[in-house]
Amino acid sequence: MEKVAATQSYLFNTGAQYQSQQYLGCHWESATQVSFRAWAPHAQLVQVIGSFNDWQPIPLMLLPKTGIWVGAVASVQVGDLYKFQVTDAAGHVQAKIDPFARQFEKKPGDAGVVPDPTPMQWHDSLWLARRKKSRSANRPINIYEVHLGSWRRHSDGRYYTYKELSETLIPYVKKLGYTHIELMPVMEHLLDASWGYQQLGYFAPTSRFGTPLDFLKLVDQCHQANIGVIVDWVPGHFIRNYDALYQYDGTPTFEYQDPDRDNNRRWGAWNFDLGKAQVQSFLISSALFWLTDCHLDGLRVDAVSNMLYLDYDEGRAGQRNQFGDNRNLEGIAFLKRLNTLIFEQHPDVLMIAEESSAYPQVTASVDQGGLGFNYKWNMGWMHDTLAFFQLDPWQRRDHFELLTFAFVYLYDEQFILPFSHDEVVHGKKSLMHKMPGDRYNQFANLRTMLTYMLAFPGKVLNFMGSEWGQFLEWRDWSQLEWVDLKDPLNHGMQQFTQTLNQVYRENRPLWELDHDPAGLIYTYTDDPASATMGFIRQAKRKYSFVVAAFNFMPIERRHYQIGVPYPGQYELLLNTEAQAFGGTWTKLETTFTAIEQPYHGQPASFEVTLPAMGALLIRPQRVEKRSR
Repeated sequence: MEKVAATQSYLFNTGAQYQSQQYLGCHWESATQVSFRAWAPHAQLVQVIGSFNDWQPIPLMLLPKTGIWVGAVASVQVGDLYKFQVTDAAGHVQAKIDPFARQFEKKPGDAGVVPDPTPMQWHDSLWLARRKKSRSANRPINIYEVHLGSWRRHSDGRYYTYKELSETLIPYVKKLGYTHIELMPVMEHLLDASWGYQQLGYFAPTSRFGTPLDFLKLVDQCHQANIGVIVDWVPGHFIRNYDALYQYDGTPTFEYQDPDRDNNRRWGAWNFDLGKAQVQSFLISSALFWLTDCHLDGLRVDAVSNMLYLDYDEGRAGQRNQFGDNRNLEGIAFLKRLNTLIFEQHPDVLMIAEESSAYPQVTASVDQGGLGFNYKWNMGWMHDTLAFFQLDPWQRRDHFELLTFAFVYLYDEQFILPFSHDEVVHGKKSLMHKMPGDRYNQFANLRTMLTYMLAFPGKVLNFMGSEWGQFLEWRDWSQLEWVDLKDPLNHGMQQFTQTLNQVYRENRPLWELDHDPAGLIYTYTDDPASATMGFIRQAKRKYSFVVAAFNFMPIERRHYQIGVPYPGQYELLLNTEAQAFGGTWTKLETTFTAIEQPYHGQPASFEVTLPAMGALLIRPQRVEKRSR
């Protein structure tokens, strides 16, 4: 036992313990005895306190040269609460959380909960097997971003539980045709208004919605319904509370020692010391816990820019590394190591960077000098696209570069195109409310923008509520405005989203070559005079492609010519102005004949009526197969 403890402690202290939660924290040693282990290298004394003995301190023993305090307690039961009581070198006593706790009591308390040792019985082997066989770059990824606390609530304001969400959220997402759910942080946190980004428990699903086992069952049932699960994860900073990680043993323990680097003023948090070996063991163990033990399909790593630059946060201007620039060398090295280790164990998961700067090679492999993520949120595309669609249509001709600029850096990274929660809160207005014109035109613009998003190269993400055009911006303290769906326009918008998602999933050209220049054929992407745009999305198979045409003006374009690679018959996949979606077209053009008449660099073409403020998606039905 002593040899095992020495090995585990050595690995943790050298940054090489990637399952540290299985050693540190609270663990069952027998049916009646629990061991407690805490890392507090500069503490004078560490004791465990808990409800199992009326919160009377029980001293732990310091393992020599490890900084780890250990002890065993008998007569403990599942569900008992506990904390560590830490006496620092100056004699100050502070009750502290267990950083490795698997479960916490419900807020406002933050004591750890002695875990239930009952193992999870998984039923998602088929999903995991399929995931291993396919590369994410070549499969559809259409993400529904969800804040569990405000997707739905009971009439009295109570949260839906993990069990209730399994019964409601999963069928809803499956019906609408999304491929993945991305959950805003489910790691334990105290402040609702932080949305989970001020984390307390890095190994504990929040108790707001139920037990850890209930959370695992939610993931399991998502997988059984063929829905992937991604969770936001925050390795850059942690909650300010003094009874949490901050100065855990009375000195900077998880955070930087440098007072100019530990304080994250932008988010009101403390920054992890990403160069410290024990912090690396802690964070890498956390990431692997969610991917391995919880079967998650990916992590969206929050605030990556904060880990890349010394002066990214307010108040740190002028900080420089030994090379004289502002790169955070420890943060960069940590991210490379994190992604390398994760993909060694889980080559089929998604590691997504929420990175808002122009830092290069975020999604390049570590061997090629990159950070090693396989996806990055395309914040530039998001910002420019929203800016364009918020313009009065008659001004769009003068700002067409807002759309066309994204084609310049299209393949610099592997991108996800996000319309996330950040864009529909704090006075920014909902997606529908951002759109110009009266209510009818707002919906027409929104349908066109979402179609543009799914046709544009890259995987996609939309925040909850946008699928039916909720008018009110997101509020974390109440559920979505489900009553909107009684309105025909909102209901039609939801039907449109379901149809659009189905078109996306069933047509390989819209996702199979997202990150390959061969997957996009430029036809008329830069025509500001008419404020129209078109391009062709190509699949691996030569004759499998989708033609996308967009009209960003409230003027119907009759006899609108579209260039295509082959003459023959083409069929309509989607017209955003169909009456069923809330548009005005009662009769749709469903077939088109392309003749050998070159247009915009293509050897054949056909004419369509391009709807005002609308979009068309068209694919070949029977074409003359020939070499080009």
